[in-house]
Amino acid sequence: MKITILRGRVLSFVAEPQGRDDHAAYRYIEDGAVVIGDGKILMVGEWNERAASHHAAAEIIDHRPNLILPGFIDPHIHFPQMQVIGAYAAALLEWLNTYTFVEEQRFGDEAHATRIASRFFDELVRHGTTTAAAYCSVHPQSVDAFFGEAEKRNMLMVGGKVMMDRNAPSGLLDTPQSGYDDTKAGIAKWHGRGRAHYAITPRFAITSTHEQMAMAEALAREFPDLHIQTHVSENLAEIAYANELFPNYGDYVGIYEKFHLLGPKTLLGHCIHLSHRETEVISETRSVAVFCPTSNLFIGSGLFDYDRQHERGVRIATATDVGGGSSYSMLRTMDEGYKVMQLRGQRLTPFRSFFHMTLGNARAMSLDGCIGSLEAGKEADIVVLNSSATPQMALRMETCGSLEQELFLLQTCGDDRAVVETYVMGKPMKSALAA
Repeated sequence: MKITILRGRVLSFVAEPQGRDDHAAYRYIEDGAVVIGDGKILMVGEWNERAASHHAAAEIIDHRPNLILPGFIDPHIHFPQMQVIGAYAAALLEWLNTYTFVEEQRFGDEAHATRIASRFFDELVRHGTTTAAAYCSVHPQSVDAFFGEAEKRNMLMVGGKVMMDRNAPSGLLDTPQSGYDDTKAGIAKWHGRGRAHYAITPRFAITSTHEQMAMAEALAREFPDLHIQTHVSENLAEIAYANELFPNYGDYVGIYEKFHLLGPKTLLGHCIHLSHRETEVISETRSVAVFCPTSNLFIGSGLFDYDRQHERGVRIATATDVGGGSSYSMLRTMDEGYKVMQLRGQRLTPFRSFFHMTLGNARAMSLDGCIGSLEAGKEADIVVLNSSATPQMALRMETCGSLEQELFLLQTCGDDRAVVETYVMGKPMKSALAA
């Protein structure tokens, strides 16, 4: 078995930080070693020559003075939207109809889907993201392209074909039956193959009829261990339209509730404009509210009320939501998340930001048994960060007096340039992009 030892400053979380001084929530080793073999972490501890000598044939990669962390995790992203990032529109529904739905029709072309999949995973790796939950298009070809490329790179990915049978161009519509059949075929082909996790994906209530929502419910009953991903309460006009289409369901969250689509592996994108009842239902069902600050600010959807949901026991994840989001970087995402919370008079500490990007998002996606932290037995998905990646960051680092300040600098000013290396199952992936 080939052994690789990464040397550097090691940071990994064991719990959600409850405050700035909650040092028990993380483990930090100033001169640490992460020992990797067969794609798994074998040991994490203090570096010493004696320990290294026990692995005489090991490849030692010295990343000092950089930080070694678990790979970043993005629980809400749209693979077919790479070429609509930065498209100008006034609001969500205009943006969808003018750009997104037009672009997604191209994914019926297998060659196009394959080309974009390759570029998509390049960007994830470039930005230090090793796992994501992605929406594919309505076309089975897009699912095959997505999981096929993930398989080539041995990346742990969650994804699924969107189900949508109304309120979109004809080239993007399935039917209740075909949506069910295509999803079931995708599950049979991809779920559990390598590191692939299939997600049942009704895009959102506006684009699915009652009949299709019932088909999504049937899939959830047949495959109770699968992820479910959808959108809710992103935009006021969207909410009003959803309630108009489903007039007897009480509220937007109530639509998913009535079709039994809520639960511990349900990822609900956005969750901005929630009533008290909706918040309670999400909390009680252990569903996940996915905070997408970059997208919410870009499209002007609103400000996520983090403290309100957190205080009511809602499980919270954080995500880029590319292409509504304008960056693949989880660092940039948490920078925008900090600003959203500032505008609400709330505080997002640097430690909590990095918890969300790693163990927090792994827990939200029910994947913390295999990824999200650096400990023996976990899969070796790792990111290495340079806090002096740009001249401006290097100048600021001269005056950073603590790990907290350094993390905040990375969050505020970092991007793909701060990512020195991205390891997937112990294999260096970012440096290979430049080869």
